[in-house]
Amino acid sequence: METSEKLQKINFLYLLLNIVAPVVFMIGMTVLGLALPQQIGVFFSIVGFGGAMLWWCFLGHKFYEKTRGAQIRKLEESGFVPNHTFNADGCTLIVDLVNAQVALIFRWNPGKAYVRPASALSNVRVDDGRGGAGFLEGSSRVSFLFTVDGMNIRVNTFTSNKRWRMDSDYILTGISKADTMVEALTAAGANK
Repeated sequence: METSEKLQKINFLYLLLNIVAPVVFMIGMTVLGLALPQQIGVFFSIVGFGGAMLWWCFLGHKFYEKTRGAQIRKLEESGFVPNHTFNADGCTLIVDLVNAQVALIFRWNPGKAYVRPASALSNVRVDDGRGGAGFLEGSSRVSFLFTVDGMNIRVNTFTSNKRWRMDSDYILTGISKADTMVEALTAAGANK
């Protein structure tokens, strides 16, 4: 089931469609609205703007989730056993302990699931994001990292726009999740 394709985090056509298609829809509805009577035209403009906002805020993510689910089902049908799955903001990591494989599905390239042997992963580690000194010491991101095919992959287990103390429940939970995934990757055969 392993794929030999080079890892590609971003499918630029998919990314462009996610940005441009809602803009085209919004402009198209506005132009169409200009050709109609004023009250109907305003309605069309509002629908265009609302549709674009709806896509950017909700529908784009729902489409990604549906595509990711389809990729996971295809993996399972091909014999991949998803023992551990971690969904992060930029990537989904699935560990198969039975076949010692790892699958990656990226947020901006959900049409492909990249499967690699766990032994191809190296430098697997937890990054608690600790920074600062004294009473300013803390973190705003906890993640686990690894290298595969010469590409560094960071999977966030906690992110925030403010710094949290290292003994905060948020940080400790993020570290616990990262430790669990590093243990799963190591158990599958990743090189630490």
